[in-house]
Amino acid sequence: MNNTQSIEVRELCQRAVDSSGVLTILDNVSFTVATGQAVAITGSSGSGKSTLLGLMAGLDVPSSGSVHLFGHDLFSLDEEARAAIRSAHVGFVFQSFQLLPNLTALENVMLPLELSGRQARDLATDMLVRVGLQDRLHHYPKTLSGGEQQRVSLARAFVVRPSVLFADEPTGSLDTGNGQKIIELMFELHREHQTTLVLVTHDPQLAALCQHEIRLQAGRAM
Repeated sequence: MNNTQSIEVRELCQRAVDSSGVLTILDNVSFTVATGQAVAITGSSGSGKSTLLGLMAGLDVPSSGSVHLFGHDLFSLDEEARAAIRSAHVGFVFQSFQLLPNLTALENVMLPLELSGRQARDLATDMLVRVGLQDRLHHYPKTLSGGEQQRVSLARAFVVRPSVLFADEPTGSLDTGNGQKIIELMFELHREHQTTLVLVTHDPQLAALCQHEIRLQAGRAM
């Protein structure tokens, strides 16, 4: 893989079997993502957007095709090796935040650092200050607003300095005002850290901020 490319997707297919027969979720999808680029994956509900994102991150295995992530052929590896690559290179932001409810904001952000054996408290504190939550370090998720929870999620994703950030409808659970603040913050961090950003969205304004758009229709890239 060209070393200016973070991600290379080739002839990716995903099929599932249900009571009506074989369902094609993704159909021969191919594209590349350049290092440091922001890419939007768009399409109607059921077009395969989240499935594609999960395959790009090696969270699932395709029916056929390949994904190279930073030169690693993900599906030639076992799950343990794929998990090691994610730990080293990948951050995630989800629509539903995915914060651990029994951990404070600071502890949630410290967790990925601790799992990688790094000194965590100072780095996590600095990142929460960066996203404007210096007064919420010791608050639990249930005491935070949706916008604040998504800021914690962004801090947790960026604190490990990921090479690529995968975001699945990052503003889908937020009102317009909070959604706009999260968008601005996510793109600021993307530019500061030169992180490759791949996001799933139904929001055309968010997609327009990206350098490239991959539009899915019935599992095919348009």
